[in-house]
Amino acid sequence: MKQKTYEVVFKKSASKELLSLPQRIQQKILDAVQLLSLNPYTELLQIKKMKGSDGLYRIRIQDYRVIYLLENQIIKITVIKIGHRKDVYE
Repeated sequence: MKQKTYEVVFKKSASKELLSLPQRIQQKILDAVQLLSLNPYTELLQIKKMKGSDGLYRIRIQDYRVIYLLENQIIKITVIKIGHRKDVYE
């Protein structure tokens, strides 16, 4: 049985945030998101559930954070926010 891959969607604001980052960080983030689409529970990424919210998670890529919504019912990951750790939680 082939495991389904999750559809990954970037909010428009998250796409802009991604494009504003240094090229090598962009690539690391895209690689991490690709890995998430194959397995949203992978041990290879430091996935943390966001406190006080249903379905919101974050991953860490160096000093940057990717915040996303995991929707298991429709097999979809929506990237909501990407940014430096000092700014991303505001």
